[in-house]
Amino acid sequence: MSCAVEEWKEGPFSRVLQNIHELENQVVTFKRVCHIKQLQLRSLGAALQNRGRRLKNQGSMDLCDSLEIAKQKTSHDLQLKEPQVSIQSGQLNFSKKDIKRLEQELKR
Repeated sequence: MSCAVEEWKEGPFSRVLQNIHELENQVVTFKRVCHIKQLQLRSLGAALQNRGRRLKNQGSMDLCDSLEIAKQKTSHDLQLKEPQVSIQSGQLNFSKKDIKRLEQELKR
């Protein structure tokens, strides 16, 4: 009967030890998984920051491109207006001379 008593003690005790070892192994596995997830999270955070910087730079580049297009359009408009201004300036000078000539004729 003493053998039966010893087997009874060993049976549940060995199962408890086995459960403890399994739980310890699970803890080790979970720690590894947690560490890997933390590394992945850091990596994703860095990637997100880089992406944010790239998007900001892309936004700046888009703004620069639109400003460059506006500058080119304004420059083109200016080139079209300069001859018109020159013509009107010439007409104004001619009209001033005409007015002076007419004023002199009136004085005579």
